[in-house]
Amino acid sequence: MEEFPVRTVEGLCLGTSLAISGLFFYIYRKKRKSVDKLNEAPHINLDGKLADLLNVTPGKCLQYVVIEGAVQPVGEPLRSQYQEGSVGVVQKLMLREHKLVWNSLAHTWMDSERVLHQRVNTVPFSLVGSDQANVRVLCPLEASELKMEIIHEKFHQATYGFTDIVGQYLSGEKPKGQLETEEMIKVGATLTGVGELILDTDRVLKLRPPTDGSEYFLSTADFETLRLEQEDQVVVWRVLASVFALAGAAVLLWVGCRYYRSLMVCWEQERLKREFERLGSGATQQGSREQETPLENDCVICLTQLRSCVLLDCGHVCCCYSCYQALPQPICPICRQAINRVVPLYQA
Repeated sequence: MEEFPVRTVEGLCLGTSLAISGLFFYIYRKKRKSVDKLNEAPHINLDGKLADLLNVTPGKCLQYVVIEGAVQPVGEPLRSQYQEGSVGVVQKLMLREHKLVWNSLAHTWMDSERVLHQRVNTVPFSLVGSDQANVRVLCPLEASELKMEIIHEKFHQATYGFTDIVGQYLSGEKPKGQLETEEMIKVGATLTGVGELILDTDRVLKLRPPTDGSEYFLSTADFETLRLEQEDQVVVWRVLASVFALAGAAVLLWVGCRYYRSLMVCWEQERLKREFERLGSGATQQGSREQETPLENDCVICLTQLRSCVLLDCGHVCCCYSCYQALPQPICPICRQAINRVVPLYQA
């Protein structure tokens, strides 16, 4: 039996689709566990009783909780470089270059973006609740979903002369300009934190990334919005994993169908071969003729065996089955028409 036929392109498509599907499924499972744990996390009120609660908790630690409060800096806040009066605790300054790049395949200019400069500044800050109770937030840059408010955005248009235009067409790049932005977590903004809550030795409450590897969240949205966003991400990763898995299954099904068709052809050829051998063995001892057999019944190709097959659609009886199998192309040696099928010649 033939080996399972997988061509290079099919093998490459199959391997790529299964690898990407496996990667997406891994991300989906990881995200699914994160969302399940997020749904099970208890909501803790940020008030004066929280320190007493942690004081009686084993290890003075709650491994995964949801807490909300207003942002307040510990010390001096960060001040905006572009908007007077804006202060915050996390600040990101970014300068990005925008340009058009010629795509030779699509024969069009495509937008391109490149980060020229980026700087992130932070100061210690806390989440403040009722009764002026507060929780110090640790490692804010390690948190997911930390979306900051854009407080400054300005685009500096590029200017160029005639020689610059000629150089742009020769190089295939047209600078459009530079985008200058400033983002900030402002003082007083409400922040939702999901992580590990501990009571330090100096009775300071701290929120930090979970030590068990669970995902750490800091979001300006409320908890329900955060949960729905994470659920949507889970659905996206599951759909992507399913699509690539179906693509791999389709390639495998295509290869299997082609393999089955080739097996059917082989089985039909074997059946015809056995039929020709059975017909020839009774009269000619496996295809060899006797000396007195008329010459006009000989195969026109080998001239040693009897004509034993009918070539269709032309209907010529001119060769034995062994010579038919040895034809370089399925073409009748008499009329040069294509041979669609062959049937045994039954001689009385």
